[in-house]
Amino acid sequence: MSESKSRFFSLGKIALVGVLGAVGAGAWWWNGAKTDSKPGVNAEAKAETQAKGDGKNKGEGKGESKGESKGESKGERKGEGKGGRGGGGPVTVTTAIVKQQNMPVTVTANGSVTALQAVEVRTQVASTVKSIHVAEGHTVNKGALLFTLDARGEEANLKRAEAQASKTRSDLANADRTLKRQRELFDQKFISQAALDTAINAADLLRGQLQVDEAAVESSKVSRSFTEIRSPLAGRTGAINVRVGTLVQPNTAVLVTVSQLDPIGVAFSLPERELPHVQRALARAALPVTVELAGTPKQLLNGKLTFIESTIDTASGTIAMKAAFANPANTLWPGMFVGVSVAPRVLADALVVPVEAVQTGPEGKFIYAILDEGKVKRQPIEVELIEARLAVVKGVAAGTRVVVEGAQNVRPNSTVSDSADAKKIGGPGEGKEGRKGGKGKGEGKGEGKPKDESAKPADKS
Repeated sequence: MSESKSRFFSLGKIALVGVLGAVGAGAWWWNGAKTDSKPGVNAEAKAETQAKGDGKNKGEGKGESKGESKGESKGERKGEGKGGRGGGGPVTVTTAIVKQQNMPVTVTANGSVTALQAVEVRTQVASTVKSIHVAEGHTVNKGALLFTLDARGEEANLKRAEAQASKTRSDLANADRTLKRQRELFDQKFISQAALDTAINAADLLRGQLQVDEAAVESSKVSRSFTEIRSPLAGRTGAINVRVGTLVQPNTAVLVTVSQLDPIGVAFSLPERELPHVQRALARAALPVTVELAGTPKQLLNGKLTFIESTIDTASGTIAMKAAFANPANTLWPGMFVGVSVAPRVLADALVVPVEAVQTGPEGKFIYAILDEGKVKRQPIEVELIEARLAVVKGVAAGTRVVVEGAQNVRPNSTVSDSADAKKIGGPGEGKEGRKGGKGKGEGKGEGKPKDESAKPADKS
């Protein structure tokens, strides 16, 4: 019973598929017949189909024309203009010639500007400030009056000392007269030798006392002079730390600081290995020192070395030095940081090349030397000094032409050409040839356009 049911369902499925196929075929036939009955629509469809075919032809024509013209033009420009390594042409580089010249060895260091003289003005007597004769930041001459202190006490002490000296002087005069009379009496045998000696001793004591009193007078005059505080040097005043009426005493706060600005000094340190060269240079003549001020534009000032410290700093291995500079415009200021340059020695007849010519390899430093036939040779060298973008080298002869730029494209035995010479070999003509080939792209586009007028869609009207 179950087998008969399964056979029945299978036959039903087959019948259903056949009916659906028949319905689809009938619908297709009916649609085609309907389309053939409309001539305008049929022509439009044909035109659209033909236009698609022509468009494909256009794309092929455009692609072929563009590819051929662009490939040929680009190939010609690249092959002719650059003469690249793929074509086996020489590598274009920039060259320079090894020169022989005297090369100064410049040592640089960081320095700070310091005043050659700076005095902290203090009082030497206890008193109050009576008047101030200077302003902060003013330039003063040596001996200029800065402060006046209350001098009444010092003047009284001076008068007392002078009075005591006058009294002693009168007593001494009386003792001298007494001694004279005693001598006359002693000559007449009216007094003894002891009486005469007493008179002589009294006169001598008063003479010594007079010297003490006169010294006290001078001391009082000096103390009174301390009430007028004057500048010990010519320079510029700093901040004033007292005002009128301030009580000042010795070993207390600084009244004002006076710093000498012209000339001015620069302190710096050099490595100890440079000390022998500096000493030899100083033995011959004054050693110039140059400082560079930070800012825009940069300023350079020239001075002379004036001082070398007597000991070397064992912690840093450097030795302190000072140089003096004329500073009429106050360009240098105490505490300013500057760059210091000293050239204590000169390398005579040194071989120099641009620093860009020096290459580094596994075996050390080398340069690419150019032989007469344009071949490149790898030349090992030793670099002694690099100064101002020039390298002092050993191992190459003067007059040798070396590669400066483009060394990354060079290998031993490569053929090179100088870029200055390459620019003279008609480069612009080859460039025009490349642009002319580029016009083929436009021509290829023109050939790909459809020209059959029958392919246009028919007018629906």
